[in-house]
Amino acid sequence: MGRRLLLALLVVLALVGCKSPTPSPSSAATPRPSASPTGVVSAPPSAAIPSSAAPTGATPSGGPTGDTPPRLSIEPFVSGLQDPVDITWRQNDPSSLFVVEQAGRIRIVREGKLVERPFLDITDIVRSGGEQGLLGLAFLPGSDKGRFFVYYTDKNARQVVASYDTDPADHDVAAPATAQIWLRMADSFPNHNGGSMVFGPDGDLYIGTGDGGGGGDPLRSGQRVDTLLAKILRIDVSGPPASGNPVYNIPADNPFVGRPPALPEIFDTGLRNPWRIRFDRSTGDLWIGDVGQGDREEIDVSRKGASGLDFGWNIMEGTACYPPGTTDCSDQDLTLPVTDYTHDLGCSVTGGTVYRGARFPTLVGWYLFSDYCSGEFWAIDSSKDRVDTPTIVAETEYSISAINEDAEGELYATDLSGGQLVKIGVEGA
Repeated sequence: MGRRLLLALLVVLALVGCKSPTPSPSSAATPRPSASPTGVVSAPPSAAIPSSAAPTGATPSGGPTGDTPPRLSIEPFVSGLQDPVDITWRQNDPSSLFVVEQAGRIRIVREGKLVERPFLDITDIVRSGGEQGLLGLAFLPGSDKGRFFVYYTDKNARQVVASYDTDPADHDVAAPATAQIWLRMADSFPNHNGGSMVFGPDGDLYIGTGDGGGGGDPLRSGQRVDTLLAKILRIDVSGPPASGNPVYNIPADNPFVGRPPALPEIFDTGLRNPWRIRFDRSTGDLWIGDVGQGDREEIDVSRKGASGLDFGWNIMEGTACYPPGTTDCSDQDLTLPVTDYTHDLGCSVTGGTVYRGARFPTLVGWYLFSDYCSGEFWAIDSSKDRVDTPTIVAETEYSISAINEDAEGELYATDLSGGQLVKIGVEGA
């Protein structure tokens, strides 16, 4: 219990409370033209989400066959990692997992063993500590160069999306000289950096960004569309950029295309600090764990075919009006969380994924997520748009910072404080 209380206190101070943040060196946002990689627009809060940018809907599917999720077994798998914060896999290497270390390294876990040499080491250009560091990783599907994308905090405290190619002579190491910057986002505070990235079924890159930090969203990023912060972004990185765009292309059906001052990269809005976004490989739904402010943690979903959703921050925190005591948020056109929970149960949500593996049939269709402070795992029916009470399926002493699947759909999680990768299964199976 002492360990959990200490963890909870640390995270409340660093991740959740954020009442008196210390400004980072990069405190000014710079103006940017549409579809350029320079970062954030500095504009008045009145540049709000246009009312005519109504979200498109979708129908949920692909839920579990049973009414009750099974209890989980959470077992140590690999140790020796330093501050692991994310996990993923690459298409042409199904026996391996790639683990992101916050300081700026990516490690390979192959056939249950940690490869000694890092796949990538960019510690010399990463600012790490607190909520800053190397935060996300995604491999470009079908790339003949082994291209992958990383999300990190640079030495100037900017959030950076960059790519590297794999060394053609050695697929277990990146080629540093191939580094390419795709986005730089100026940031005013050291917290709420987001950092999740994933390629969608459409081949586009989806990026989860935080609101820029501070308590209560002082930048008003959540409800502004002239900033890339507090969003799910969607960009096309698969081919040569179109004329006038120096780096990437904008999908033509992004909801804010041609709606200045809204930025065309924006796919969904109203997020505080999305910590781990994952696609359901069966349905194409995008699941989002969004870290709360002072009272509620939430899980959001952008169903396949939906876009332009506003998840409510900072008008709402979870299903409650924000700030506390406000009662006039019910008439807003917002997308409520699939589930949320109060800080009586935890203090920093870690978004997970829907199980689609073959090993545990009773787990199929359940969305699993965790909380960094409590170490508990919950499950909800992935086909439902609202679950009032998520089911606790495991209690652990781990500090869960990421949950993801391998090539076969089996699940793993990272334990930040213990420096290890753990494997998720079903009790008795």
